[in-house]
Amino acid sequence: MFGEEDIVKSHEKRNREVATLVLGMMGIIFARLCFLQVFKGEVLHRYSIENRLREEVLWAPRGKFYSRNMQLLVDNKPRFDATLTRQYLKNERETLAKVAEILGMTIDDIDNVIRRNAYEAKYRPITIKKNISRVELARIETENDELPGINVQVSIAREYIDKEIGAHLLGYISEIQQDQLPRYRKRDNVNYRLGDFIGQSGLEQQLDNYIRGTNGQEYVEVDALGRKRKYINTDNLFTGVENIKPVPGNSLILTIDRDLQKIAHDALQDKAGSLVAIDIKTGEVLAMVSNPAYLPSEFSKGLDPEYWQSLVGNPDRPLRDRVIQEHYSPGSTFKVVTALTGLAEGVINNQTEFFCSGAMNFGRRAYHCWKKGGHGRVNLDKAIRESCNIFFQKVSLKLDIDSIAHYARMLGFGKKTGINIPREISGLIPTKDWKQKTQGVEWQKGETLSCAIGQSFILVTTIQLALAYSAVANNGKVYKPYVVKEIIDKDGEILKTFSSELISELKLPDEYFDKVKRGLFQVVNHPHGTARWLRDSGLLLAGKTGTSQVIRQKAEKIYQKCELMPYEHRHHGVFAGFAPANNPRIALASIVEHGCHGSTAAAPVVQKVALAYMKKYHQEEYEENKKNYKKILKEFKIEI
Repeated sequence: MFGEEDIVKSHEKRNREVATLVLGMMGIIFARLCFLQVFKGEVLHRYSIENRLREEVLWAPRGKFYSRNMQLLVDNKPRFDATLTRQYLKNERETLAKVAEILGMTIDDIDNVIRRNAYEAKYRPITIKKNISRVELARIETENDELPGINVQVSIAREYIDKEIGAHLLGYISEIQQDQLPRYRKRDNVNYRLGDFIGQSGLEQQLDNYIRGTNGQEYVEVDALGRKRKYINTDNLFTGVENIKPVPGNSLILTIDRDLQKIAHDALQDKAGSLVAIDIKTGEVLAMVSNPAYLPSEFSKGLDPEYWQSLVGNPDRPLRDRVIQEHYSPGSTFKVVTALTGLAEGVINNQTEFFCSGAMNFGRRAYHCWKKGGHGRVNLDKAIRESCNIFFQKVSLKLDIDSIAHYARMLGFGKKTGINIPREISGLIPTKDWKQKTQGVEWQKGETLSCAIGQSFILVTTIQLALAYSAVANNGKVYKPYVVKEIIDKDGEILKTFSSELISELKLPDEYFDKVKRGLFQVVNHPHGTARWLRDSGLLLAGKTGTSQVIRQKAEKIYQKCELMPYEHRHHGVFAGFAPANNPRIALASIVEHGCHGSTAAAPVVQKVALAYMKKYHQEEYEENKKNYKKILKEFKIEI
């Protein structure tokens, strides 16, 4: 039996044990509180703040594009996107059904978007529909209490003022693709994410680093369901949580004239083709239009699948830039190369004449002139103005294809021009070595006859044609074409300037160029010129018509009327030239696909643009030329 003293001792022992246990627990709690409050206090405070804050991207406005006369070509405008944040979704299927009904989507559509963005953190907003309408925006905002996790984010869309005019030159922006992320992150050292927009073509792509700017961020307070309550002033919060203003991108001042762009577009409106106009003295591109085109604004809004299918399913390929991405046989516009080669190599001169009966035989093949009855006796002037095939083919019999290729390359053919727009192709100027390497057979002399008139293997782009004729007008000087004059920051300060650059020069006596230019002037201004109906006494247009064959025709169909052929078999119409002939200022080239004739399809496009240019920039000179037209005709050996 325990005595009273033993019982008292037992109770005291238990009391000490309980007190020790309680004190120990209190010590642990106190230590934990000290750890949380003292050592982890700042971190936990940060977590508590972050739990009620949501970071929102403030999209940086991209730089604007201006014409040479400071007319706005590309601007920005606000766009509203519907977003979903997974961590705030309550009654997920019910919420998704409701928002799908508002946005005109299906739940499967939204599920697919979520799956595609599964890599994103659960708390990051996912864009489920871009460019929502004002009605959709209003419904989401007014029914926000019933849509936890659904919000509207403001971003910036591109607005192309003249819609599709010059679309290929200006380019478009769209959301970066999954396969582009690694490449662009490495190239630009920017942590791109899906949802970011980048330039995908044209100047938007080429100068994306200058244009895109730097996005900012701001923090908003949200409730437990992720609904926005108020914007937060982060000045008094901890480091790392701060509102940052976006930095706008730099703007571009282009060499392009907006009025000339519109005139070229209207002239090509019902045609598939292109036009380029270049300032002869500098290489500035004054107009650059490819048709048909597309609406670049649609890409930055969030491309509608139906519109995309209308582009990729269009046989005229509106996404293709016909100025720099398509090459064609130049047809008779290439005869200036053969003429200069013949003059430079000493095989022809002013007195050289050949007889054209309408055809000539070489080997086992007959080579035909476009004029069935022939041109009779032909000198260089007549050969150019009336486009006699036989004359130039007989010249080529005295030449080597490598000689023709040499002079063609000096004028800018067979290589990229270097214009600062992506995806330019080089065309093709064949040589003996090229044929041996690519086809494993030797060059045949008969192939030189076809190349001499711009057929066979020879392929050129529209911009190469304009550049070559600019060089002819310049007596051999080839200036690199460029479309951007200046890059300016948001305050208008000039960051970078682009200027004239001489990239090659065909050094021949001026008299050789003068002989060719005289023939080109006669094409338009002589009563027998192939484009005589385009004569304008003030414009003084000089140029060359051309027919680019789409398919090789059998002998019995050579003189078949082109307009009666199936559309896809019709020849392309080509024209290249410069104006005014007595003081060249602007060089132009146009190619109209399946237009049949350069004189009726492409030449009028060139004439309209050249005439608008002269009247806008050189009105006095235009009027002076008009007054002295008869005198100028005599200078170019045209009898009235």
